[in-house]
Amino acid sequence: MSDAVHDGILARNPCSRRTTPGAGKPRPYVATTEQVWALHDAVAEHLRPAILLGAFVGLRTAEAVGLRVVDVDFMRGVVRPVQQRDGEPLKSETSRTPLPIPSELALELSAAVARSGGDYVVTDGAGRQSSTWAIERAVRAARSKVEELPEGFRFHDLRHYLASLLIGSGLDVKVVQHRLRHGSAKTTLDTYGHLWPDSDESARAAVGAVLAARADCLRTGEP
Repeated sequence: MSDAVHDGILARNPCSRRTTPGAGKPRPYVATTEQVWALHDAVAEHLRPAILLGAFVGLRTAEAVGLRVVDVDFMRGVVRPVQQRDGEPLKSETSRTPLPIPSELALELSAAVARSGGDYVVTDGAGRQSSTWAIERAVRAARSKVEELPEGFRFHDLRHYLASLLIGSGLDVKVVQHRLRHGSAKTTLDTYGHLWPDSDESARAAVGAVLAARADCLRTGEP
């Protein structure tokens, strides 16, 4: 091909650049609700708040470890991520978005705080702040006890469960983006777009509904 270009037979070499599409990103594994609760029950009691914060609030590991009791408004049901595990501020303004939680979750977290004591929501069992290492180790040890949970399942994968839960409940991309604290809706769609209902089927149903209504009007003689 290069010789053909040199001889003037071809204007350019079609083989001189990569033309095959790049490999797509693998889709994240989404745990079932049963698997999430099984994982919750399999870890030590003092680390169960971390599972709740990951699966139902969407906190990342360092955010869960850094969450202080004063960062949670148990009465109003609001979690306000402020810092990471080492006290450093979160990396972006989006990461500091206040997150609403239901009263049921607020009660669960409040009861856990009352049992463990200390200034942090996730503790080491003695009232002191836990660590990201302790949480990841606990998840690794517990995942083998959960039926069909992949060997590579991590704490961060609990965020995928939350995304699936919200999408399955009919929430739109902007709401899911806000709850996961993504910087843009594109990030949300790139990661979880496949979880939304098939847009082709939705469009087909919408048009079909109009045609069906027209047919009914013609059949009954109604305007």
